[in-house]
Amino acid sequence: MTGARTQVNKSHKTRFASKSSRNVHKIPLKEKSKISKSDRNAGKVGRSSRFQRNKMLREQKRAALLKEKRASSGSTSAPRVIVLFGLSESVNLNVLEKDIVSLLSGEGNGTAFPAVVSSEYKLRTTVLKAPHGDLVGCMEMAKVADLIAFVASAGSLSGQDSDHPYIDSFGSQCLSFFRTLGLPSTVVLLRDLPDELKQRHDIKKGCISTLTSEFPEDCKFYTADTTDELHKFMFLSREQRLTVPHWRNQRPYLMSQKVCLVSEDSSPGKCTLLLTGYLRARNLSVNQLVHVAGAGDYQLSKIELLKDPCPLSVRKGDSMDSDDIYNEQVLKSLMPDPMKQEPLVVENTPDPLAGEQTWPTEAEMEEADKSRQEKKLKRRVLPPGTSEYQAAWIVGDSDYSGSDEDDDDGMVLDEKENDFVGQEGRDEFELDDDQGSLKLKGWDEETEMDSVMVDGENLTKEQVEEEIEKIKAAHAEDEEYPDEVDTPLDVPARKRFAKYRGVKSFRTSSWDPKESLPSDYARIFAFDNLSRTQKHVLAKALELDAGHLEECVTPGSYVRLYVKDVSADVASRLCNSSKTMPIVACGLLQHESKISVLHFSVKKHDTYTNPIKSKEELLFHVGFRQFMTRPIFSSDSMNNDKHKMERFLHPGRFSIASIYAPICFPPLPLIVLKLGEEVASPTVAAVGSLRSIDPDRIILKKIILTGYPQRVSKLKSSVRYMFHTPEDVRWFKPVEVWTKNGRRGRIKEPVGTHGAMKCVLNGVLQQSDTVCMSLYKRSFPKWPQHWFPIGA
Repeated sequence: MTGARTQVNKSHKTRFASKSSRNVHKIPLKEKSKISKSDRNAGKVGRSSRFQRNKMLREQKRAALLKEKRASSGSTSAPRVIVLFGLSESVNLNVLEKDIVSLLSGEGNGTAFPAVVSSEYKLRTTVLKAPHGDLVGCMEMAKVADLIAFVASAGSLSGQDSDHPYIDSFGSQCLSFFRTLGLPSTVVLLRDLPDELKQRHDIKKGCISTLTSEFPEDCKFYTADTTDELHKFMFLSREQRLTVPHWRNQRPYLMSQKVCLVSEDSSPGKCTLLLTGYLRARNLSVNQLVHVAGAGDYQLSKIELLKDPCPLSVRKGDSMDSDDIYNEQVLKSLMPDPMKQEPLVVENTPDPLAGEQTWPTEAEMEEADKSRQEKKLKRRVLPPGTSEYQAAWIVGDSDYSGSDEDDDDGMVLDEKENDFVGQEGRDEFELDDDQGSLKLKGWDEETEMDSVMVDGENLTKEQVEEEIEKIKAAHAEDEEYPDEVDTPLDVPARKRFAKYRGVKSFRTSSWDPKESLPSDYARIFAFDNLSRTQKHVLAKALELDAGHLEECVTPGSYVRLYVKDVSADVASRLCNSSKTMPIVACGLLQHESKISVLHFSVKKHDTYTNPIKSKEELLFHVGFRQFMTRPIFSSDSMNNDKHKMERFLHPGRFSIASIYAPICFPPLPLIVLKLGEEVASPTVAAVGSLRSIDPDRIILKKIILTGYPQRVSKLKSSVRYMFHTPEDVRWFKPVEVWTKNGRRGRIKEPVGTHGAMKCVLNGVLQQSDTVCMSLYKRSFPKWPQHWFPIGA
């Protein structure tokens, strides 16, 4: 019986099919009988080989995990660095640090030099206390921490109404850039819980539920009020598998336990910096360059392998007294090989005759010497108040006219472009082509790219506040009217915007990356193929780890680095800084001391509200390294070889920051600090990561000239106020014009003598519309005055 719900399948169309086609999928009996036993055994062999392969992979993973565990907590590994960080100012870290050190050392007054040895836990530990409120100190400790213990106080809950009552503003800010640097293994210690059992349990549960969202999923919470609770924490953390960010394992680094200096008689003003501590991550060669955080890149004159002052297992005859700790026994000394030592090359030295095709004759050389002598005898006009020492640095009048306020894009104007300018105003116009650099009334000063704070070191407090207000007003105007500028009344537009050009299509039009480069590009280095070079450099670094060479020291060794040719002032500052935070020295890979153009993906930090201007002086923390930079910001166009420059770093989106800086191979995190009036109080301005190294990246600065319709007749319109002379209209006639309502057109001819022009558009122009013209020029970063913060 069939019904409405009976399933009816569609019949196959086998009416015209042959019998052989209907049975093609079936295996004949003759073929089945041909299957031999050997074929059946082949499946068994394949299955056993798969079992063997899987077993081998399991054994390899188990061996790698065991090796990693021995490297992190074995007897030959460096002491584990535990950083105590208080989430709020009310947390008392002094008592907690004393309790942990006493528990590890087994004594009431355990020493922390250079590490605490615990025979009970079979662990060596260095306990660091992060200073609350010191941003740079907390950052440097987070870079070297193997385990960060965030300490929360249950007593900080009272009297606060916020989403995170256990974390203050400074703790929240530090958490954000800890995530950017890459968090190592983390735990949370809960302190100041009440003694009553039920109330203690409820507060602990509420605290954990509040803080869980701020930390990684594998982060564990411990109570740390009593000795038994601290014992449980140390016992469990000893077995915990430590994870560190990937960028820290690419280079060897040393967290100094002691910093001192030795003066050099041969070179006055220079000294040798001695850094003593445990080497970590990778092998360090004595022929490598090292970077001392905040001071710069240097060569090594010697590495001394010292006897471990606090070994994990001490034999009966090797017990060390307190005097032996300060008198280290040198086991081995490594001296650099002059043939293999990497040279400290920072800038490229260009050959001024590299482009010459002929060698100058004797007569030409004599004539050049004669003209040079005449220039020396010629009286120069110097700025008022210039001393003889300062005058020696001024080569000529052009050097004085091109001051630090100039936009150093390196382009010069042709002589034929100066014909229409009067002789009286020529020196005034040769200052610069960028807006604001001529300092004329009526010019839009918001497009000035130089940092006022850098050039105005002698300004009063009122003048500094006035300049800051100008920058804020320019930032607000840039957001409301991006790229729009006014044509000056007293300077011809063809002279004012001589370095700009029109582009038919921003995406498809060609732009030569080698055209009109600035003079600073002769001082930098570039790679033909960055990925291939990086692969070769990393392979060379792996060879140092694989081969036990006589020039290397292994991780976990207690060593003393002799860093040569360090400025005495810089070394004394490092010695003073070592009392409050660790001084880190990291080994550099090949080419990492050379200057090039680096590009970073950056985003403005949520807590920073002041505008960040292009070419403003900033401090870049790139991994272990620190640079003083003056970046320019640009958009990140994925499908385009040209990128639009941004005058300010706008919040809520990522931009590309391009700087002159020593080469760093990615991946590396970035923390951007803005230095205030006091060097000791920087603030986090932006965060990001290293994107690429590419001097050929084209960054175009865009300006928009605007005009307004005067008369409209169908597709034709008379436009005024874009230019002020008919010569300017003829000069910019080839450039396309467009309107804010979507019309496009061209300039036909000038009208009258006041700069009005007749335009032909592809549609009827509204009387309320605005006619615009887009002009572009290539922009470059600013060369910093000082490379490193301590040297500055």
